[in-house]
Amino acid sequence: MLRWYLIHTKPAAEPVAQANLERQGYEVYFPRLLQPVLRRARWRDAVVALFPRYLFLRLDEGRQTLSPVRSSVGVASIVRFGATFAIVPDAVIGELRSREQPESGLHRLRSRRSLKAGTAVRITVGPLAGLEGVFEREAGADRVVLLLNLLGRESSVRVPAGFVVPRLAM
Repeated sequence: MLRWYLIHTKPAAEPVAQANLERQGYEVYFPRLLQPVLRRARWRDAVVALFPRYLFLRLDEGRQTLSPVRSSVGVASIVRFGATFAIVPDAVIGELRSREQPESGLHRLRSRRSLKAGTAVRITVGPLAGLEGVFEREAGADRVVLLLNLLGRESSVRVPAGFVVPRLAM
């Protein structure tokens, strides 16, 4: 019987764990993400883990055992709930694989916002709700930097992207 298990890796050791587990004959799925990253004042695409510190391992329960997995280089542990190992449904892995780009095997986050630098915005949620400012730039996959007038001074503030809407949309 084939089942997917969730493997917790050591920090930044997903590729090492994947290589070692595959060398031992296990099928491993390591979903990766193409994400824009600011390096040396330039935006570049970097390949990062979709789920940092996690891999999926497919085990043929009649033929393979989880014992060698625990001591493999790069593996921290096998995720469990109490005494039971976490089993990931095949449908979850299938859905993740269907969302990959076919040519590269990488996931890509779709930007839900179409804000440009200088766009007037309003914060709708959180402790800063109701404040208006100017969109400066994106700060990662789910945060934005806004220029707000706080206490008579212009300040750059990072907030979750979902908290911000263009001022005209209000």
